[in-house]
Amino acid sequence: MGQALRPASARARFGRWTISAVLAAAMPVAAQAQTAAPAANGADTVWIMVCSALVLLMCLPGLSLFYGGLVRAKNFLSVMVQVGGIAAVASLLWVVCGYTMAFGPVSHGWLGGFDAAMLAHLAPLRSGTTMPENTFALFQLCFAAITPALMAGAWVDRARFGWVIGFCALWGLVVYAPVAHWIWGGGWMYTRFGTLDFAGGIVVHTTAGVSALVAAWLLGPRTGFPKTLMLPHSPSLTMLGAGLLWVGWFGFNGGSALAGNATATNAILATHTAASAAALLWILVERIHVGKPTSVGFATGAVAGLATVTPAAGFVSPGAAALFGLAATAICFPMIQLVKAKWKVDDSLDVFAVHGVGGMTGSILLAVFIAPALGGTGYATGMTMNSQLLGQAVGVGVTALWSAVATLVLAWGLARVLPMRATEDEEREGLDITAHGERAWEMD
Repeated sequence: MGQALRPASARARFGRWTISAVLAAAMPVAAQAQTAAPAANGADTVWIMVCSALVLLMCLPGLSLFYGGLVRAKNFLSVMVQVGGIAAVASLLWVVCGYTMAFGPVSHGWLGGFDAAMLAHLAPLRSGTTMPENTFALFQLCFAAITPALMAGAWVDRARFGWVIGFCALWGLVVYAPVAHWIWGGGWMYTRFGTLDFAGGIVVHTTAGVSALVAAWLLGPRTGFPKTLMLPHSPSLTMLGAGLLWVGWFGFNGGSALAGNATATNAILATHTAASAAALLWILVERIHVGKPTSVGFATGAVAGLATVTPAAGFVSPGAAALFGLAATAICFPMIQLVKAKWKVDDSLDVFAVHGVGGMTGSILLAVFIAPALGGTGYATGMTMNSQLLGQAVGVGVTALWSAVATLVLAWGLARVLPMRATEDEEREGLDITAHGERAWEMD
């Protein structure tokens, strides 16, 4: 019996040794697999999906109503169709090649590689985030859609629809995608100069604002400008649009934290604070200068404050954001008069003065108010206030120059193929009926 038990005992010992050896060998492999492919955070992923919807809400219908209420009734529908058409073409091009140009996994300093064209081969987890890459791409798509749509306010009442769509399609690839890569995609502006832009003061508002000014100058003024008063046909719609922009901006800036965390909350607090301060100061200035605080003034001031705090929302304290809002009104309000009265450029809905100047102002102020002593998050390793000021100035200056030159070339070149401006008769009749064969409102 003893001899019979020994072989059985040996086999048992061998079996236990084999199982232990297999488990020991498998454990490092499992650990390596977990390290190589960590799971996305569900809460952060859902937060960014919600923020994507909020950013699209800003564009459709927020921006459409904000701009639409400011134009004459005969052009209301044309503005809404232009904003919608721009968002649609920008979204399609973002999927095809815009995303990979801005955020491709391989950076060439000036552009991303084309590994992610057609949004193929996206990673289960976007590097540096806690979300799948397709969620990140969706969020950035909404930014790419609203940015060229901002420019529509500069050419309302007179630009042809075909030229608008063609120009904005080219602009998204030549201006927006490269600038996004320079700062957000690991490009030269961030790596060499440390340029910061939390949610788009440079990438969104500087590019769109400067390009809008150039496009308005190329188009020439509306018939009757500046002598004929071209009053908003529906300030109530403009207020509604501004409200949607204000709420949607919580996703614009809060989502730029790329996680549902304290930075996102701080960005939303800063956003709301700046908008509130700017709107109140704007109507106070109106009360002093024109005798009454207007609804259009309140809406315009709020948007100026939102644009100005955007580059810094996640880097500065809510208290500092109030100063950003006050600066927005102090600088953007007189800039409207400068552009139209002194420069004689008919930037119809003040895209440059509000968005462009606001975004540039906030981008420079960021370098000061990011300081820990002022409640900011602090400078990156090796950066000081002076070096950050240099980085912000380079970001604003180069982006403004690139936007202006590229817009001049694209807009003029495309006009050789697609006429840029409606005829005088079409302008007089209104673009709703002449461009789209419809009217927004029944007219007696």
